[in-house]
Amino acid sequence: MEEKREPKGWNPYLAGALTGLLLVLSVWFTGKYVGTSTTFVRSVGYIEKAFNPERVGAMEYFKKEAPKIDWQFLFVIGIFIGSFISSTTSKSFRWQAVPSTWESRFGPSKAKRAIVAFIGGAIAMFGARLADG
Repeated sequence: MEEKREPKGWNPYLAGALTGLLLVLSVWFTGKYVGTSTTFVRSVGYIEKAFNPERVGAMEYFKKEAPKIDWQFLFVIGIFIGSFISSTTSKSFRWQAVPSTWESRFGPSKAKRAIVAFIGGAIAMFGARLADG
């Protein structure tokens, strides 16, 4: 029986160090911290504004800052593009609804994985917004 090997990705220590360097350079040159939680809130406001601008205009959150496409929004898009480039150059890209580690521990259910991922994402987003990013 042939053993299934996981593709080798980037070194997590190098990736973490580069991310830390990016954060330091961001604060040094722009005075702004790298963050993404605000982008998701603004994106939803931007989409809702296309359908119901009066409602968005009446929201307290958007009175101080209207939904817009800014550097943080482009940063999130860059994360997606960079992840895609990273995974294709390391030959680790694959469509996979249930990661191998998850499947070996909790089973192959895509629905269970999607529900837990959604709940985990919601908790992480709530915490990030509660901590002001």
